Amino acid sequence: MNVFKLLVCSCLIVLISCSEDNDDSSSGAVEKNLIIKLKFDPTQERLGNLGEPVSVEVGNAAQSPNVSKMSANYIEFAPSALTALGTGEIIFEGAETTEGGARAIHFQNAIFAGHNETFLSIPLSQVRAGHYEWVRVSLAYQEGDIQFLHTDGNEYTGTLASFVGYNTYISEFSLNGSVLPVNSNKLQGFWAFESSGFVVEGQAPEGATTVPNPLFNSSPIPQGSCVVTGEFENGLTISGEETEDVVVTLSFSTNTSFEWTEVNNDGKYEPSAGEQVVDMGLRGLIPSVD
Repeated sequence: MNVFKLLVCSCLIVLISCSEDNDDSSSGAVEKNLIIKLKFDPTQERLGNLGEPVSVEVGNAAQSPNVSKMSANYIEFAPSALTALGTGEIIFEGAETTEGGARAIHFQNAIFAGHNETFLSIPLSQVRAGHYEWVRVSLAYQEGDIQFLHTDGNEYTGTLASFVGYNTYISEFSLNGSVLPVNSNKLQGFWAFESSGFVVEGQAPEGATTVPNPLFNSSPIPQGSCVVTGEFENGLTISGEETEDVVVTLSFSTNTSFEWTEVNNDGKYEPSAGEQVVDMGLRGLIPSVD
């Protein structure tokens, strides 16, 4: 009987030892992640295509939309201002398709995130160790509320969907419960506006969407690509030996980013008066390491 008890105890010790050996959390071997969060800031500086502060164009008016969600199709860390687009550390590429003809962002497979929400989380082992000074983000879609003046003289709230990617294949999309069938590619600047179940759609002029790139001279981007560029204040260093998650927040400026041509010079968006949307581009990017 004593021998039997001894054998049972020995087996239990072996099982406990094996369990501890296979428990990554107890050994500290749990892999850490790179987490990308989004932020939308109406007080952040308003920038132009060259990354310089700009005012609203004469003859136009603008407002800061209340952005509720956004999607990106590409994120890249760049070591220096001389790093050409596509030669840095690409950490994310969204789904694309040729279903609509030319290569385009696949809207139905896109990833979305709201203010202060996580857009992407990947193991740090998938990120090349190094020091990065810049981040590039190819924006694809943004959605948010804006104010407009109705023919009855009252202001109302509507929701604007802005397709700012280089080219987007859309089978259909829903805006506040209203489903819009498209089944085709749409170039940068396609938009739809919904209020109280009424939906209109349109197309901003080619090249009108603002895409701030402070590295315009050293690292240009293709026309219509919507690759917004921002600089880390103190850089981002990935050592490959992190013991904590690395959280990067991408803060986008929504400072008077929704812009239209004025018919009535009152600073209010009046679609019924024929005022046309000309720009929906985000007005700058400030990345930070939390």
